[in-house]
Amino acid sequence: MNKVIAVAGPTAVGKTKFAIKLAQEFNGEIVSCDSMQLYKYMNIGSAKPSADELKQARHHLVDFLDPREDFSVAMYQKLAREAIMDILSRDCIPVVSGGTGLYLNSLLYEMDFASAPQNQSYRDELMELAEKKGSSELHKLLENKDKAAADGIHPNNIKKVIRALERLKEGEGSIRPFSEIKEPAKDYDVLLIGLTRDRAELYDRINRRVDVLIEEGLIREVEQLMDMGLTSEHISMKGIGYKEIMDYLMGRITKDEAIENVKKNTRHYAKKQLTWFRRYDKMNWYNISEYSGDEEAAEDIIRWLRKNI
Repeated sequence: MNKVIAVAGPTAVGKTKFAIKLAQEFNGEIVSCDSMQLYKYMNIGSAKPSADELKQARHHLVDFLDPREDFSVAMYQKLAREAIMDILSRDCIPVVSGGTGLYLNSLLYEMDFASAPQNQSYRDELMELAEKKGSSELHKLLENKDKAAADGIHPNNIKKVIRALERLKEGEGSIRPFSEIKEPAKDYDVLLIGLTRDRAELYDRINRRVDVLIEEGLIREVEQLMDMGLTSEHISMKGIGYKEIMDYLMGRITKDEAIENVKKNTRHYAKKQLTWFRRYDKMNWYNISEYSGDEEAAEDIIRWLRKNI
């Protein structure tokens, strides 16, 4: 059967809770699809599953990578697919859970990273910029570097914008075409579950969660990471919650400004995540706000999955 369940949605929507419920219901194991939860020492800001949650279902690709190390979507794809095939080989169901759209893409489609340019980290950085801040921000970056090139490319054509930026960085001769992302993954069939909530409720959950992260010691966590030698140049420290608190600790903004920036940037990112995931035609959406509670929503999802697994 080789069925895989994927639980996607914006930050703070409740993916971890639902993924654990589905893993328990379908003899599953969770494969994280979160670009921040894979790092060690970054427990609070990444909203990593708690010790109790980790006990409720086996998790893969959580808390294993040193934040000082480089990591790419190509590396994630390799490790995640290995975890998926291992889980399937034991007659269990992989439950992919997370909100990093680029990572999910690498599991849904046959993306051939062998044909990518050698500077994969730069491409990943550009893709993450497009995912988090939108195609217009990426186009502005190209415009600042080469206005003539930017004028000839529509801002929404992310692929061409990235290729132009790569050419500027690497030189025309070194750029090789990146494979078209059209063909679904061959080794398994993914059942896509999209979670959302009414905007007011989602934004309230985001704001409250940021307050909880501060109470749990996010500022101290960032201090400890800086003591380890981590700076704003490390990819791991570009995550929302870390970069803003680092600005505060560096004296660039006040504590209150940092907290408000975390909330604002997280809300903006949630909007971008929803835009990304709505591109998937086969996504089965569940607005949790329309149910009496999370349990009722979970029961509805389970009923649908039972018909399709």
